[in-house]
Amino acid sequence: MKNDINKKNDISGKNDDFISQLDNLIQQTYKIEKEYKSLKQAYVQLESTVKYLIDYAPNALWIFNLDGHIFARNEKANELSLLLNVINLDSEDKEIEFNERNYLIKINKAEDKILLNAIDVTHQRQKERLITMGQMAAHLSHEIRNPIGSISLLASTLAKRAMPKNIPLVNEIKKSVYRIERIIKATLMFSKGTKIIKETFSLLELKKELEVAIRYYSYSKNIIFNLNLKEMDIHADIDLLTMLFSNLIFNAIDAIEEVEDDINGLVEINHTIENNYIIFKIYDNGIKIQNKQKLFQAFSSTKLKGNGLGLILSKQIVDAHKGKIYILEEEQKGFAIKLPIQ
Repeated sequence: MKNDINKKNDISGKNDDFISQLDNLIQQTYKIEKEYKSLKQAYVQLESTVKYLIDYAPNALWIFNLDGHIFARNEKANELSLLLNVINLDSEDKEIEFNERNYLIKINKAEDKILLNAIDVTHQRQKERLITMGQMAAHLSHEIRNPIGSISLLASTLAKRAMPKNIPLVNEIKKSVYRIERIIKATLMFSKGTKIIKETFSLLELKKELEVAIRYYSYSKNIIFNLNLKEMDIHADIDLLTMLFSNLIFNAIDAIEEVEDDINGLVEINHTIENNYIIFKIYDNGIKIQNKQKLFQAFSSTKLKGNGLGLILSKQIVDAHKGKIYILEEEQKGFAIKLPIQ
């Protein structure tokens, strides 16, 4: 009887140990399952973060398997899918031109993946070219300035001695010289930067300067100029504003000249006061503005004639006065200029 009791106790003890071990195993299983879920969640978050970084990277990114098949890519890579036709994954880093843009191609290999990175360097290259062109233009302008000064002086002397029938020819020479002097001045200003010297002056003084500039500009059509500048004092740089408005007036004249019909041209300047700003509007009845995206790009002209500096200098002058310049969208032509009165 005693032995039976001992056997039962042994069996009971073993059952307790088994139950304890089984419970421990179950707890460990729950713990492993919890750790697995935590790791899986962390992996999903990491995968989501990597996908976010790839999708929102500023460059086009492709990740290839070693066999050349695409493993992953971002949205910019989708937009430039045809770029892959001109890229060799075995080549070294290089710069290529594609669809009128420049891309720096960098290829990195790591274990079983190949990373292709296409960096758009178009603006950087344009900036470098502009700096080079500006330096060359400034050098040429300095070289041209002295002989042009001599021609201008000789033309003025010739105007005093020429026969009446030759005066129109002398005037044309003076107009051409004036145009070259404007180009030289604009080029040097572009290369050196715009510096303003403010003073108080009347808009009537500005009007007189613009009337002189118009007389020196050549055009073939009959054009009416309504320079509605009233008696009003402003604090600004009169020389720079003269260049600003003359650039816009000359653009308006050129737009009228490009109209095929023999129209009577109209160039009009009006101004209004809003709060502490004076707003000028320059309008003409010439052709509408073409390719608005290139309007304020240096050495890029939308006109048949022009050096591509007039509008970018105009913007620099407006910016220097802490103002704004924008297209009159309702007419798709002409400009509005907003300047602080003081």
